[in-house]
Amino acid sequence: MSLNPDDDFNAAEFALGTLDGGERASLAARRLREPELDAAIVAWEMRLAPLSESIPALAPPRDFLGDIEARIQASAQNAGQSGNVVDLTRRLRRWRFNAIAASAIAAALAIGIGLRESTRVSTPHEFVAVLQKSADSPAFIITVNLDSRDLTVRPVAAPPQPDKAYELWIINDKLGAPRSLGVIDNANLTANPSLNRFDRAIVENATYAVTIEPPGGSPTGAPSGAPVFVGKLFPTGP
Repeated sequence: MSLNPDDDFNAAEFALGTLDGGERASLAARRLREPELDAAIVAWEMRLAPLSESIPALAPPRDFLGDIEARIQASAQNAGQSGNVVDLTRRLRRWRFNAIAASAIAAALAIGIGLRESTRVSTPHEFVAVLQKSADSPAFIITVNLDSRDLTVRPVAAPPQPDKAYELWIINDKLGAPRSLGVIDNANLTANPSLNRFDRAIVENATYAVTIEPPGGSPTGAPSGAPVFVGKLFPTGP
Protein backbone atom coordinates (compact mmCIF):
# COMPACT_ATOMS: atom_id res chain seq x y z
CA MET A 1 0.00 0.00 0.00
CA SER A 2 1.54 3.30 -1.09
CA LEU A 3 1.50 6.39 1.12
CA ASN A 4 -1.20 8.90 0.16
CA PRO A 5 -0.22 12.57 -0.49
CA ASP A 6 -1.86 13.82 2.72
CA ASP A 7 0.17 11.43 4.87
CA ASP A 8 3.36 12.34 3.00
CA PHE A 9 2.63 16.03 3.69
CA ASN A 10 1.96 15.20 7.35
CA ALA A 11 5.27 13.32 7.48
CA ALA A 12 7.04 16.44 6.20
CA GLU A 13 5.32 18.61 8.83
CA PHE A 14 6.24 16.07 11.51
CA ALA A 15 9.90 16.33 10.47
CA LEU A 16 9.68 20.14 10.46
CA GLY A 17 7.97 20.23 13.87
CA THR A 18 5.03 22.33 12.65
CA LEU A 19 2.20 20.01 13.76
CA ASP A 20 0.25 20.91 16.90
CA GLY A 21 0.53 18.68 19.95
CA GLY A 22 -2.49 16.49 19.21
CA GLU A 23 -1.63 15.94 15.54
CA ARG A 24 2.00 15.14 16.38
CA ALA A 25 1.02 12.62 19.07
CA SER A 26 -1.44 10.95 16.67
CA LEU A 27 1.18 10.68 13.92
CA ALA A 28 3.81 9.41 16.36
CA ALA A 29 1.44 6.60 17.37
CA ARG A 30 0.63 5.74 13.75
CA ARG A 31 4.29 5.52 12.69
CA LEU A 32 4.81 2.70 15.20
CA ARG A 33 2.32 0.50 13.36
CA GLU A 34 2.61 1.91 9.80
CA PRO A 35 6.12 1.29 8.41
CA GLU A 36 5.50 3.29 5.22
CA LEU A 37 4.57 6.35 7.26
CA ASP A 38 7.61 5.82 9.49
CA ALA A 39 9.86 5.51 6.43
CA ALA A 40 8.37 8.72 4.99
CA ILE A 41 9.10 10.61 8.23
CA VAL A 42 12.67 9.29 8.28
CA ALA A 43 13.08 10.28 4.63
CA TRP A 44 11.84 13.84 5.28
CA GLU A 45 14.10 14.18 8.34
CA MET A 46 17.10 13.21 6.23
CA ARG A 47 15.98 15.43 3.36
CA LEU A 48 15.47 18.49 5.57
CA ALA A 49 18.51 18.00 7.80
CA PRO A 50 20.84 20.06 5.52
CA LEU A 51 18.66 23.14 6.19
CA SER A 52 20.21 23.62 9.61
CA GLU A 53 23.68 23.49 8.09
CA SER A 54 23.00 25.76 5.10
CA ILE A 55 21.49 28.65 7.11
CA PRO A 56 24.00 30.39 9.44
CA ALA A 57 22.90 31.28 12.94
CA LEU A 58 22.15 34.98 13.51
CA ALA A 59 22.23 36.76 16.87
CA PRO A 60 19.11 38.96 17.26
CA PRO A 61 19.85 42.71 17.46
CA ARG A 62 19.06 44.72 20.58
CA ASP A 63 15.34 45.50 20.78
CA PHE A 64 14.87 49.27 20.60
CA LEU A 65 11.08 49.17 20.56
CA GLY A 66 10.75 49.85 24.29
CA ASP A 67 13.08 52.85 24.07
CA ILE A 68 11.14 54.30 21.14
CA GLU A 69 7.79 53.93 22.88
CA ALA A 70 9.17 55.49 26.08
CA ARG A 71 10.47 58.50 24.17
CA ILE A 72 7.11 58.97 22.43
CA GLN A 73 5.30 58.93 25.76
CA ALA A 74 7.80 61.37 27.25
CA SER A 75 7.28 63.73 24.33
CA ALA A 76 3.53 63.64 24.89
CA GLN A 77 3.85 64.43 28.59
CA ASN A 78 6.57 67.08 28.43
CA ALA A 79 5.78 68.96 25.23
CA GLY A 80 2.03 68.43 24.98
CA GLN A 81 2.35 68.05 21.20
CA SER A 82 -0.47 65.55 20.80
CA GLY A 83 -0.63 65.92 17.03
CA ASN A 84 3.03 65.01 16.61
CA VAL A 85 2.67 62.13 19.06
CA VAL A 86 -0.29 60.70 17.12
CA ASP A 87 1.74 60.97 13.91
CA LEU A 88 4.75 59.29 15.53
CA THR A 89 2.53 56.53 16.92
CA ARG A 90 1.11 55.86 13.45
CA ARG A 91 4.62 55.73 12.03
CA LEU A 92 5.66 53.34 14.78
CA ARG A 93 2.77 51.02 13.95
CA ARG A 94 3.69 51.08 10.26
CA TRP A 95 7.32 50.43 11.16
CA ARG A 96 6.34 47.51 13.38
CA PHE A 97 4.15 45.99 10.64
CA ASN A 98 6.88 46.44 8.02
CA ALA A 99 9.45 44.86 10.33
CA ILE A 100 7.25 41.81 10.88
CA ALA A 101 6.58 41.49 7.14
CA ALA A 102 10.29 41.81 6.35
CA SER A 103 11.13 39.11 8.91
CA ALA A 104 8.56 36.76 7.37
CA ILE A 105 9.96 37.36 3.89
CA ALA A 106 13.52 36.79 5.14
CA ALA A 107 12.48 33.53 6.81
CA ALA A 108 10.76 32.34 3.62
CA LEU A 109 13.85 33.20 1.58
CA ALA A 110 16.11 31.37 4.03
CA ILE A 111 13.95 28.25 3.83
CA GLY A 112 13.84 28.49 0.04
CA ILE A 113 17.62 28.85 -0.19
CA GLY A 114 18.12 25.96 2.21
CA LEU A 115 15.77 23.72 0.22
CA ARG A 116 17.52 24.69 -3.00
CA GLU A 117 20.92 23.85 -1.53
CA SER A 118 19.69 20.60 0.00
CA THR A 119 18.22 19.42 -3.30
CA ARG A 120 21.22 20.48 -5.38
CA VAL A 121 23.15 17.29 -4.57
CA SER A 122 22.83 15.04 -7.59
CA THR A 123 23.98 11.79 -5.99
CA PRO A 124 21.83 10.41 -3.14
CA HIS A 125 23.66 9.18 -0.06
CA GLU A 126 20.95 7.83 2.23
CA PHE A 127 18.91 4.78 1.19
CA VAL A 128 16.09 2.83 2.85
CA ALA A 129 14.69 -0.63 2.22
CA VAL A 130 11.56 -2.26 3.65
CA LEU A 131 12.13 -5.98 4.06
CA GLN A 132 8.83 -7.80 3.74
CA LYS A 133 7.12 -10.95 2.56
CA SER A 134 4.35 -9.00 0.80
CA ALA A 135 3.20 -5.39 0.51
CA ASP A 136 1.11 -5.64 3.68
CA SER A 137 3.62 -7.54 5.84
CA PRO A 138 6.69 -5.36 6.52
CA ALA A 139 9.14 -6.92 8.96
CA PHE A 140 12.30 -4.79 9.05
CA ILE A 141 13.44 -1.39 7.79
CA ILE A 142 17.10 -1.00 6.91
CA THR A 143 18.88 2.32 6.37
CA VAL A 144 22.19 2.60 4.53
CA ASN A 145 24.59 5.52 4.13
CA LEU A 146 26.52 4.86 0.94
CA ASP A 147 29.39 7.18 1.89
CA SER A 148 30.20 5.58 5.24
CA ARG A 149 28.59 2.18 4.42
CA ASP A 150 26.79 2.37 7.77
CA LEU A 151 23.79 0.08 7.98
CA THR A 152 21.06 0.03 10.61
CA VAL A 153 18.19 -2.43 10.94
CA ARG A 154 14.95 -1.49 12.69
CA PRO A 155 12.44 -4.22 13.57
CA VAL A 156 8.85 -3.41 12.57
CA ALA A 157 6.55 -6.41 12.73
CA ALA A 158 8.68 -9.53 12.35
CA PRO A 159 7.13 -12.33 14.42
CA PRO A 160 9.32 -13.79 17.20
CA GLN A 161 11.16 -17.01 16.39
CA PRO A 162 11.67 -19.03 19.59
CA ASP A 163 15.11 -20.71 19.67
CA LYS A 164 15.85 -19.22 16.23
CA ALA A 165 17.48 -16.09 14.86
CA TYR A 166 16.93 -13.74 11.95
CA GLU A 167 20.01 -13.26 9.78
CA LEU A 168 20.49 -10.52 7.15
CA TRP A 169 22.08 -11.20 3.76
CA ILE A 170 23.24 -9.11 0.82
CA ILE A 171 22.61 -10.65 -2.60
CA ASN A 172 24.21 -9.45 -5.84
CA ASP A 173 25.30 -11.30 -8.98
CA LYS A 174 28.80 -9.84 -8.64
CA LEU A 175 29.18 -11.45 -5.23
CA GLY A 176 28.22 -14.95 -6.31
CA ALA A 177 26.69 -16.55 -3.20
CA PRO A 178 24.75 -14.45 -0.67
CA ARG A 179 26.97 -12.80 1.95
CA SER A 180 25.93 -12.58 5.58
CA LEU A 181 25.53 -9.16 7.21
CA GLY A 182 25.00 -10.68 10.63
CA VAL A 183 22.23 -11.66 13.01
CA ILE A 184 19.47 -9.12 13.65
CA ASP A 185 18.46 -8.13 17.15
CA ASN A 186 14.69 -8.47 16.83
CA ALA A 187 14.03 -6.21 19.83
CA ASN A 188 16.31 -3.24 19.20
CA LEU A 189 17.96 -1.16 16.51
CA THR A 190 20.93 -3.04 15.06
CA ALA A 191 23.95 -1.15 13.72
CA ASN A 192 26.21 -3.03 11.34
CA PRO A 193 29.49 -1.81 9.75
CA SER A 194 29.97 -4.92 7.60
CA LEU A 195 29.07 -3.16 4.32
CA ASN A 196 32.53 -1.54 4.32
CA ARG A 197 33.94 -4.45 2.36
CA PHE A 198 31.58 -3.95 -0.58
CA ASP A 199 31.69 -1.45 -3.45
CA ARG A 200 29.11 1.34 -3.48
CA ALA A 201 27.45 0.05 -6.66
CA ILE A 202 27.01 -3.41 -5.15
CA VAL A 203 25.53 -2.01 -1.93
CA GLU A 204 23.15 0.28 -3.81
CA ASN A 205 21.83 -2.31 -6.28
CA ALA A 206 21.81 -5.41 -4.11
CA THR A 207 18.82 -7.30 -2.80
CA TYR A 208 18.65 -7.60 0.99
CA ALA A 209 17.12 -10.73 2.46
CA VAL A 210 16.40 -12.23 5.87
CA THR A 211 16.44 -15.94 6.68
CA ILE A 212 15.60 -17.90 9.81
CA GLU A 213 18.70 -19.52 11.26
CA PRO A 214 19.87 -21.28 14.44
CA PRO A 215 20.81 -19.00 17.37
CA GLY A 216 23.96 -17.09 16.47
CA GLY A 217 23.39 -17.39 12.74
CA SER A 218 23.99 -19.91 9.99
CA PRO A 219 26.67 -22.43 10.97
CA THR A 220 27.75 -22.90 7.35
CA GLY A 221 28.09 -19.27 6.24
CA ALA A 222 25.28 -19.80 3.72
CA PRO A 223 21.50 -19.39 4.09
CA SER A 224 19.89 -22.46 5.64
CA GLY A 225 16.67 -21.93 3.68
CA ALA A 226 14.76 -19.57 1.45
CA PRO A 227 14.47 -15.91 2.52
CA VAL A 228 11.38 -15.00 4.53
CA PHE A 229 11.71 -11.23 3.95
CA VAL A 230 13.32 -9.36 1.04
CA GLY A 231 13.68 -5.79 -0.18
CA LYS A 232 15.77 -3.36 -2.24
CA LEU A 233 17.15 0.06 -1.40
CA PHE A 234 15.57 3.29 -2.60
CA PRO A 235 16.93 6.82 -2.06
CA THR A 236 15.41 8.92 0.70
CA GLY A 237 16.24 12.21 -1.05
CA PRO A 238 15.49 13.67 -4.51
